[in-house]
Amino acid sequence: MQHSQTHLRSRPVGAGYLRAFEAVARHLNFRAAAEEMALTQSAVSRQIQSLEDEVGVPLFLRHTRAVELTTAGAQLLLAVQQALPRIDGAVRQIRQSAGRRSVSLTTFASFASMWLIPRLEAYQRENPDVDIRIDASDTAVDLDITDNDIALRYGPAGNMPTGARRLFGESLTPVASPWLIKSSPAIREPRDVAGFTLIEAGDANRTHLEWLTWLRWFESHGLSKAQPRRWLYFNYAYQMVQAALAGQGVVLARSTLIAESLANGDLVEVLPRHRLDSPMAYWLIVAPRSVQRPEVRDFCDWLHTQAHATREAIGDGPDLDTVDNID
Repeated sequence: MQHSQTHLRSRPVGAGYLRAFEAVARHLNFRAAAEEMALTQSAVSRQIQSLEDEVGVPLFLRHTRAVELTTAGAQLLLAVQQALPRIDGAVRQIRQSAGRRSVSLTTFASFASMWLIPRLEAYQRENPDVDIRIDASDTAVDLDITDNDIALRYGPAGNMPTGARRLFGESLTPVASPWLIKSSPAIREPRDVAGFTLIEAGDANRTHLEWLTWLRWFESHGLSKAQPRRWLYFNYAYQMVQAALAGQGVVLARSTLIAESLANGDLVEVLPRHRLDSPMAYWLIVAPRSVQRPEVRDFCDWLHTQAHATREAIGDGPDLDTVDNID
């Protein structure tokens, strides 16, 4: 018996029990894990017991109504949380390559809503045999452990990985709906903006987005003590712009995200000579495993064509190919 136990614990762990382990560790509850996996609670319990037998130590502390990871369980969970998404991603890639052509990408919600999605119809009309999947999340996704082919990210050059391609930069400019401007006192200089409700991100002063704040804009014009009639806060850029479109105030908007609204007259710059340059830019990153796929390369070429048009619309500088070219 001792020999068989030693042999059992020296061989590689079977992968079949790891999904049950991950589910129990995530829920810290056998019943919830069983419901998620469409198994009985006793079946999940047997899988965890078998895994503990193979590992050789307890992975959970069983309490009356809950379970708790042991130190060994927490160590194993770190590895499992990295390995399972890689496996799932590889399987999805294999399945996709055997079926329809597709491109999957991840980007943050406001950029997807305000820049990417309005342009996609033209791409789909020209490429009807390519499926597009968009994962819109404000949490940066690791291309190495997901099945996303492309990431469209927002940040300064110093935060981008080697090989990231710059799409365009941006400036910040106060904008409002035309009818709000026509029905309100004239805005002739920066201090006049304080007479309006100002729209801003609720967490802008506590995050890496501090350079997008009205405080920074006022300070750049020597008005560090300026305060508006009232503030209106939102979580996302598209919500802020939507409020401005509805005439609820003036927003310090990112030129890239409002270029279309300015072009069609839905929004107007209230002080076009007082734009503020931003250190941020928008970047294209391609997963190494996807870079040679024709549909991914074609989609990237299309993105660069769209980016060129955006740079011209906002008066951005020349295209700098990669992050390596940024000083």
